[in-house]
Amino acid sequence: MFIDSAKIEVSSGDGGNGCFSYDRDKFKPKGKPGGGNGGRGGNVFFVASKKVQTLQDISYHSFYRAERGGHGGPNNLYGKTGKEVKIPVPLGTIIRDFETDELIYDFTCDGEEIMVAKGGRGGRGNKAMVSRFTPNPEYAEHGKPGETKTLKLTLKVMADVGLVGLPNAGKSTLLSVVSRATPEIADYPFTTLTPHLGIVKTGDFSSFVMADIPGIIEGASSGKGLGIQFLQHIERTRVLAVLVDCNDENPSDTAKKLRRELKKYSAQLAEKQYVCVLTKTDTRNATDYKIPRGWLSVSAATNDGVSKLVFKLDEMIQQARIDDGAIEKEEISVG
Repeated sequence: MFIDSAKIEVSSGDGGNGCFSYDRDKFKPKGKPGGGNGGRGGNVFFVASKKVQTLQDISYHSFYRAERGGHGGPNNLYGKTGKEVKIPVPLGTIIRDFETDELIYDFTCDGEEIMVAKGGRGGRGNKAMVSRFTPNPEYAEHGKPGETKTLKLTLKVMADVGLVGLPNAGKSTLLSVVSRATPEIADYPFTTLTPHLGIVKTGDFSSFVMADIPGIIEGASSGKGLGIQFLQHIERTRVLAVLVDCNDENPSDTAKKLRRELKKYSAQLAEKQYVCVLTKTDTRNATDYKIPRGWLSVSAATNDGVSKLVFKLDEMIQQARIDDGAIEKEEISVG
């Protein structure tokens, strides 16, 4: 099951209590203060991992608590630090505060780690409380409480190319041909109910990631069909491929409607580079349809035009990466 959102509660560990104790010396009724400090409570972290693909496990395990710190002991014995909790999440996960919707972190790289709840400090034992003015403190501190937070997690898949089209436009078939992905394929709308990713090889040491999402219908930006539930998954792509069935009576008009839905959902999506592609050309004679100017045409069934499309997408991705790098350098120089 592909789950791309979750609400969870995390709680760091409380600090251990400091110890109130005096050393026991022979022939002395009362020794020096000897109570040890309590240990710090465990922290709660999120860690980005390529091995995790969805938020399914996290959504089922909706509460995470780190271990509390150990209590201090006599003879200046310190309590142990509480065991921390590390929660693995997929790349593309966005963490927000559930109450305020404040952005906490956006994971984009494997191995990224962030602490979301800090463990409570351990209380001081009476030995640590000794001062010039209080040589024999008659008390010790309690440990500080940990933090409890309710968080909202949202997953936006990471891909270079996003396939956009009406239901049954041939997106899944194309993905299965150009990569090793195995999405469900059938001749009826909304076969694809979850996003699929495929790695497209373009050379011995080069490739890009392609994402297939459920078909978009008019009104998707306001929730029709499978709606905005999956449009979020192409927000991070560098390039869009707008696929239209060659049997469509007006391909250019359909492409405009699709891009209009994207713009309604996100102005950022409308600004991305895109290429329009006429699909399923094997289902009609070449003389029966017209390829709009600037479009590419493919038949995933016969592989006709597929290599040309892959080359074009790779070219666009490389240019997008150069543009992104230039923007980053400009922001650094301005800053």
